[in-house]
Amino acid sequence: MGARGPGASRMKRAAEQLETSELDWHPWEADGLGRAERVIAFVESLPITKGFGAGENVKLLPFQREWIEAIYGDGDDGRRRVRTGLMSVARGQGKTVLAALLCLCHLIGPEAELRGECYSAAATRDQSALIFAEMEAVIFAVPWMANRLNVQRFHKRIEDMETGSTYRALASDGASVHGLASSFIVCDELAQWRKRELFDVLRTSMGKRAEPLMLVIGTQSPHPENLMSEMVDYAGRVNSGEINDPSFHGRLYAVPEDADPFDPANWPLANPAIGTFVSAEQLADEAERAQRMPTFQPAFLNLHCNMRVDAEPKAINPTEWAACGDPVDREALRGRPCYGGLDLASVRDLAALVLYFPEDGGAVLPYFWCPKAGIALKEETDRVPYRTWAQQGHIEATPGAAIDKRYIGRQLAQIVSEFDVNGIAFDRFGFKDLEVILDGEGVQLPLVEWGQGYLSMGPAVSAFETAMLAGELRHGMHPVLRWNASNLILDTDPAGNRKPNKARSIDRIDGLAALIMACGLAAKDEGPTVYQGTGVAWV
Repeated sequence: MGARGPGASRMKRAAEQLETSELDWHPWEADGLGRAERVIAFVESLPITKGFGAGENVKLLPFQREWIEAIYGDGDDGRRRVRTGLMSVARGQGKTVLAALLCLCHLIGPEAELRGECYSAAATRDQSALIFAEMEAVIFAVPWMANRLNVQRFHKRIEDMETGSTYRALASDGASVHGLASSFIVCDELAQWRKRELFDVLRTSMGKRAEPLMLVIGTQSPHPENLMSEMVDYAGRVNSGEINDPSFHGRLYAVPEDADPFDPANWPLANPAIGTFVSAEQLADEAERAQRMPTFQPAFLNLHCNMRVDAEPKAINPTEWAACGDPVDREALRGRPCYGGLDLASVRDLAALVLYFPEDGGAVLPYFWCPKAGIALKEETDRVPYRTWAQQGHIEATPGAAIDKRYIGRQLAQIVSEFDVNGIAFDRFGFKDLEVILDGEGVQLPLVEWGQGYLSMGPAVSAFETAMLAGELRHGMHPVLRWNASNLILDTDPAGNRKPNKARSIDRIDGLAALIMACGLAAKDEGPTVYQGTGVAWV
């Protein structure tokens, strides 16, 4: 065995401990074992290299064993059915170690093949090194592996010198890789990947193998458009029977949305390794901290309960929003004084007008528009039921593939004729086209230009929050507005002023931005203005 770079001496010392008998037989070669049983036997023949139980052999936990049995079960033709496997579980459940052991199984164990290509991929180079480090530690501790494998630490690469099979650690933020013929892939913490290019390259590289396998592991993403969320949602559809796909197996361990995440009885739902890899006392400490300090709560829910909750605190507490959900009688509001906020869409986005009636218990009437031709695509992109909302009258689909501002202009004129609208605060962005249309149609609207910086939006946010917390807001749980409310994130300047941030908010907030402007205008109450065709003038 020649020199193999840094670490070669350690590998040589490990290999020198090899006894000839170790080359003759391995536990996974016993007669009568099925494919999944061979994988389990291989994994449980390997040592624990750190932490609790270090020096002993691995003993798979029930949830790990069940997952492996489902992934590696043979089909009717004697070949493995599953080509893509998913495990989403809370942090600290031994995912990285299990992934490393399965990489070794495909590199040098019972799942190995001649000139196989095994890859582990993560968001960054540092994170991608974690699985490699676990594999290296096991190899150092197992002489027969050290005798066969060439470990190249700098390149994060391992080669089986007998079969020609290789393993490499890859990063989604690294250089592009092409020309692969992947036999085994682990995607680690997919929710943290900033782009999906590497995922697509790896997935499509599997077509060159007879029985390839891709495994995806990690906690949930808080963002519905994230690739990990797509995988989790697909798993739910497969498990419910909605989709028949025997080549896919997914398992989600999470505290359900309707369960109390602070009840210790629910923690094992997301932490099946509780008591082994993570202690109940540790989770209790995290839960207590999250309850004392609200800014810690989203991280606890996402990382320790594996719930689809953003680790960045949201502006609106769902409980406070729901407390303002009393029904609104539109007919009773006809002719009543109100204030509006208008947030116009770009070509294919939502447009929103929200009316706020401070003298009628803070009643709120939202109006939403989006292009009809692109509504199905928007439903896929935003992961919300636009078509159902349109059928229920919560969104009005405008003709064509782009937002029809002429149509919206006429609708605005009709709405203003029904209510005593004292003013409509609007964002200048996207307004120029509507201004021309209103001029051409002879439509007069009580418009008030409203800046989107801290100077104007700061007081508006405060007015909105005051109304919500004082129970002077009544939105009837409008589903589109509720969705917008769940997405809102605020920026804060050094003086403590706040404003909505559309870039950081994980999804659409158009209706909330409009409601905030309406509340701000009502609090300011400088009197109405009327668009008269040549600009905005006071009356």
